[in-house]
Amino acid sequence: MNVSRTGLVALLVVLAVTLQTAVFSLFSVNGVVPNLALIVVVAAAIARGPAFGATVGFFAGLLLDLAPPADHVAGRWALAFVLIAVLAGRVRTDARRSPLAGLATVAVCSFVATSVFALTGIVLGDHALPTGEMMQVICIALLWDVVMTPLLLPGLMALFERTRPAELAY
Repeated sequence: MNVSRTGLVALLVVLAVTLQTAVFSLFSVNGVVPNLALIVVVAAAIARGPAFGATVGFFAGLLLDLAPPADHVAGRWALAFVLIAVLAGRVRTDARRSPLAGLATVAVCSFVATSVFALTGIVLGDHALPTGEMMQVICIALLWDVVMTPLLLPGLMALFERTRPAELAY
């Protein structure tokens, strides 16, 4: 049973990254697309906690770092996703209570993840944009993620809740 849960999570991550890089690239605004992998990571962290979310975030970020047309140093999205998984996992009780709290959690995580990605690019000297353009990209990414959240977050959270392993009773 554990293998099927892991396979389902892997399938969700691969599907999110594939849709994000292949399909949604057709609808990009200034080169920015909705970060579906981010929404999957936030849903995992809210539904199952920061440790599970960080694990999903690391692998989703690494896959996004390596997926074409990636032209940046690998590990930047992985770092950003691990950080936001911990953040989302910490506020998970509030985010589970209301859809508005879940939307706010995704908005904050989108801002943090995109900012971390941009700042690590500056630190590493990896295609750093001017500050004005960087803020524009962060704002567009935030808007995309907020628009996609009501469509994806509730279903993903329910799916992650359903695949939670049974608690052991002692």
